Amino acid sequence: MKIFRYLIFIQSFYTLLTAVWPLVHIQSFMAVTGPKTDIWLVKTVGALLIPVGTCLLVFMLLPTSDKRPAIVLGSLSSVAFICIDFYYTLTDVISNVYLVDGFVQILLLSGWVYFATKNYHGLFEKRARSTH
Repeated sequence: MKIFRYLIFIQSFYTLLTAVWPLVHIQSFMAVTGPKTDIWLVKTVGALLIPVGTCLLVFMLLPTSDKRPAIVLGSLSSVAFICIDFYYTLTDVISNVYLVDGFVQILLLSGWVYFATKNYHGLFEKRARSTH
C-alpha cells in the first residue's frame, strides 16, 4: 500500500500547488504558462482544484480501507488534464509548457492503473462481502 500513499501525496501536493499558484500570484503563473485573457477563468479553475487536491490528501489521512474513491478521483482527474493539456497544446491554444503537465498526469495515471490492477481482487472483494 506504499504506492497508494505515494500517489496520493504526490498528486494532492501537485494539484494543490498548481491550484493555489494562480490565486496567490497570477503574474508569475502567467510568466511560466503564457499570457491569459480570462484571468477569472484561470482563478476559477484553480479554486475548483483545491477541493480535488484536498480530497486526495484526506484519503491519505483517513484510516479507511476502501481505496476506490481515491482511485476514481485521482485517475479521472489525470485523464481530464491529459485530454485538455494535449488537445489544446497541440492545437496551439495554450503554451507548450502544458505538455509538461500532460506528461506528469500520464505518470500519475500510470501509477493509478498499476495500483488498481495490482490490487484488483482486493478492491472488489470488499464490495462483494459488504453486500451480503
